[in-house]
Amino acid sequence: MAIVVQKYGGSSVADADMIRNVARRISESFNKGNKVVAVVSAMGDTTDDLIELAGRITPNPEPREMDLLLSTGEIVSSTLLAMALHAMGYKAVALSGPQAGISTDSSFSRARITGIEPRRIIKELDKGNIVIVAGFQGLTVDNDIATLGRGGSDTTAVALAASLKASICEIYTDVEGVYTADPRIEPEAVKLDEIGYEEMLEMATSGARVLHHRSVELGQVYNMPILVASSMVKQRGTVIRGGKNMEARNKVRGIAHDMDVAKITVTNVPDRPGIAAAIFLPLAKAGISVDTIVQNASANNITDLTFTVTRNDLVKAMDIIAPVAKEIGARECLSDSKLGKVSIIGTGMQNTPGYAAKMFQTLFEHSINIQLITTSEIRITCIIAEDKVKDAVRALHKAFELNKG
Repeated sequence: MAIVVQKYGGSSVADADMIRNVARRISESFNKGNKVVAVVSAMGDTTDDLIELAGRITPNPEPREMDLLLSTGEIVSSTLLAMALHAMGYKAVALSGPQAGISTDSSFSRARITGIEPRRIIKELDKGNIVIVAGFQGLTVDNDIATLGRGGSDTTAVALAASLKASICEIYTDVEGVYTADPRIEPEAVKLDEIGYEEMLEMATSGARVLHHRSVELGQVYNMPILVASSMVKQRGTVIRGGKNMEARNKVRGIAHDMDVAKITVTNVPDRPGIAAAIFLPLAKAGISVDTIVQNASANNITDLTFTVTRNDLVKAMDIIAPVAKEIGARECLSDSKLGKVSIIGTGMQNTPGYAAKMFQTLFEHSINIQLITTSEIRITCIIAEDKVKDAVRALHKAFELNKG
């Protein structure tokens, strides 16, 4: 019997009727002869509600207690789903992350999985149970509950699938698959039947909210096929997998965008060894991730240094950088939070010239100014004004003829 791991997001288990619908979908897979492990997120907006509630108690809750609080959302949905299966006549057992054997580091609110010992899951499967696992959580070496951060249930599901040597990891959500662009912005966006790990990883890190990038990384490392499909309707989804056929035929596969962008510029920075470390080490120690970094050409040993962070990190980053800038002899720190980014992504771009030029020309023709540019082998990203992002997505989608599939 094959092991299938399924994951259902918060929108899929938002109320009692939807939980029963998920139970029916799980039972269908079980009835086909599969051993089923289902990972669930918290119901609807439960996590946001718990964060708001904690904020009414104290503006600075302790990270340990906060993680313990947030982990309860997934416990609620997993137990209710097991109850729904019981009511349908199926054997099912709900397990917390620690009961499922998931170990993490001690980075509360953004923990990483350090290992999985799935003996309890295997034991329950061998007894004929459908196993429901609370996503988003694990146990530290100090026996504390730690959460994996937003999107952590995706990561839980793929990690479990890899540890159980499942045939596939199925991610069910409120979208029908991976599209060439966000269909809410570009009505002519086309759903992809399949996409490679590298392309999906670039799309996830560039703003596409379909899957968390850590789950894609795990899928690639363990060569675990991932299906992304809707839990609401029975439509063919998108399979994320490896394979030589991916690289051969693809050019631009998708347009991704992200509105969560803020820019910091440190002006008149002395151009000498150690300056970059002096700026970025304090940010790293504060847990602030830096994305795009651009340093202007030096003139008279003076340069400007620009980098981007998420909007939520902007105030904290400015508080850290302002005294550092003064200490190293820079002139000032400037910031801009009204930015977004748009990216073209495709494995076929890496050995074919002309894609950057076409992207830049298209943005120019639509009067969209480019503030920063960053690239990888299969991605070109432009930082632009936030009010131009939607126009850029539509223009690039049309320019690269992605509506033709």
